Amino acid sequence: MSLTKDELLNEARQNIHIIDADETQAMMQQGATLLDVREPSEFDAGHLPDSVHIPRGLLEFMVGNHPKLSDFDQPLVVYCKNGGRSTLAADLLQKMGFKTVRMLGGGFDDWAGTVHKVEVPENQYQG
Repeated sequence: MSLTKDELLNEARQNIHIIDADETQAMMQQGATLLDVREPSEFDAGHLPDSVHIPRGLLEFMVGNHPKLSDFDQPLVVYCKNGGRSTLAADLLQKMGFKTVRMLGGGFDDWAGTVHKVEVPENQYQG
């Protein structure tokens, strides 16, 4: 039996905890690790402060290589542009053994559309 993209997302949503920007901010203040699963060009255009960056397509292969992702008990907040990739990533991370995984509902688009802080690398032109 094959599943469509929407069926895969709906299945993953049943297994994850979705939080909003304010809850994400509170988790950040409590020391949660932020994981951005967007593509490099998206990350370079702006991201949540102190985020770890691993593109969704490389997550299974690279998550064990990052020091901030070596503690399976460390709370994680996963995000992408608007929630699709991060839904799948949050579900996967739980299957890989991470105990406290949350997904930022609405992703970076909702975060950046509010009054929350965004980091942009100094080498990015903001004209």
